[in-house]
Amino acid sequence: MKILVVGGGGREHAIVWKLAQSPLATEIYCAPGNAGIAQLADCVNIAAEDIDSLLDFALAENIELTVVGPEAPLALGIVDKFTAAGLKIFGPSQAAALIEGSKELAKQIMTKYGIPTAKYRSFADKEAALAYVREQGAPIVVKADGLAAGKGVVVAETLPQAEQAVEDMLSGNAFGAAGAKVVIEEYLTGEEVSVLAFTDGYTVLPMVSAQDHKRAFDGDKGPNTGGMGAYSPAPVYTPEMAETVLRDVLQPAVDGLRAEGRLYKGVLYAGLMVTPDGVKVLEFNARFGDPETQAVLARLQSDLVEIMLAVVEGRLAEKTLAWYDDAAVCVVIASGGYPGHYAKGQEITGLDDDMPDTYVFHAGTAYAGPKIVANGGRVLGVTARGADIRQAIERAYARADKISYAGCFCRRDIGHRALERIEK
Repeated sequence: MKILVVGGGGREHAIVWKLAQSPLATEIYCAPGNAGIAQLADCVNIAAEDIDSLLDFALAENIELTVVGPEAPLALGIVDKFTAAGLKIFGPSQAAALIEGSKELAKQIMTKYGIPTAKYRSFADKEAALAYVREQGAPIVVKADGLAAGKGVVVAETLPQAEQAVEDMLSGNAFGAAGAKVVIEEYLTGEEVSVLAFTDGYTVLPMVSAQDHKRAFDGDKGPNTGGMGAYSPAPVYTPEMAETVLRDVLQPAVDGLRAEGRLYKGVLYAGLMVTPDGVKVLEFNARFGDPETQAVLARLQSDLVEIMLAVVEGRLAEKTLAWYDDAAVCVVIASGGYPGHYAKGQEITGLDDDMPDTYVFHAGTAYAGPKIVANGGRVLGVTARGADIRQAIERAYARADKISYAGCFCRRDIGHRALERIEK
C-alpha cells in the first residue's frame, strides 16, 4: 500500500523507518521529510501545516494510509478533512487533539474522570494569576494553555520566576495566542516517565515506557528543550505501575474523551510523574513523543502498518504488541546555541560510519548538493539497542562520537537515572 507520513523530524524518520519494515508498505512518501528520510521515502515539498495541499497530494497519488507526526496539523483538523474525503488517516480528530491543544481542557477531563494529576487553576486575567502565584508560593508550574511547540511550560523555582512567566504569557510576549490563558499547577516531585499508547477510542494498547531528558546540558542543567535524548525501558516504571496507569490513567482518558464526544484514535502520550503519593499525570500529548519515539519504535517487533490500520478501522481489540527485550537509547546531537539561536548549513561528517544495532534518525537535516547539512536545532537522534541500558548507552555514544559538524554538542549522560537505579 501507498503511505504518506506528515512531518519532517526525528520522530517522523523513526516512523518511516518502522513502516518501511512492513511487507504491506510498497511505497512511502513523507511531507516535507528531511535528508535522512529521503533515503527511505519519497520526500514531498509540502509543509506539515498545509493541509489542503497534503489532501490534494493524497487524493492524486491514491494514498491508502496517512500518518500524522506533529501536533500542529492535528490541531488544524487534518484528520477531519482527510476522513471527510474518504481517506484513511492515523491520528486524532481536531476535537480529540485538544487534549494537547488546551492544557485547561486536559485538566478538566482529568478532574472530571478521576485521573490523578496536580491541583491547578486556570487564568486569563494577569492580576488574578499573579495573586494566585503569590498566594501559593514557589516552586510552582506555569503553563501556556495552547500549543507552544513543547516549550510552553515554566517550572518556576522562585516567586520572581513564576511572576515573570505569568507576565510573559498573559501579555502575549512569550507564546502569542497560545499564552492567552495560563494553567498554574502545584509543583510535583519525583521521576518523570513517558508512556505512549495506541488507541482506537475504545481499546488501549500501551507501549513500553521511556524517559526523556528535557534540559540542554549534563546533570539536567540549562534551559528546557524539545528533548536531548531518551531511553526505554525506564526502570522506575514497574509492571505493577503499568497496570495501574492503564486502569487509572489511559483507559479513563480515552473513555472520558469518548463520553465528551471526542472519540480518540491514534497515539495518546501520557507524561507522568512517579511521586511519593503514586503516579500523577503532568500532561497528555496527541501524538508520538520526540525523542521517545526513536527509542520506543527501536524496540517494537510488531508490524506498525498493521497496528495503525487496526486503530483507524476501529479493530484494535484484535491486536497485541510484541516487543524486543533489548533496551534502546537515543542521544540527540544538537546545534550550538540550541534551544536559543543557532547556525544552519554546517556540513555533517561521519554519517556513513555504520555500526551494528545502531541507527541515526535525522531530525533537522537537509541536502546542500551531495552534502548533508545541519538544518535545525535538534539535528540527529543517534539510537542504539543493547542487551541492557548500559550496553545501549555505550553503543549510542560510540556511534555518536563518529559524527561531527561545526558547533555540535550532545549530552553525555543520557540514561543516567536508569544507571543509578540499576546500581542501587
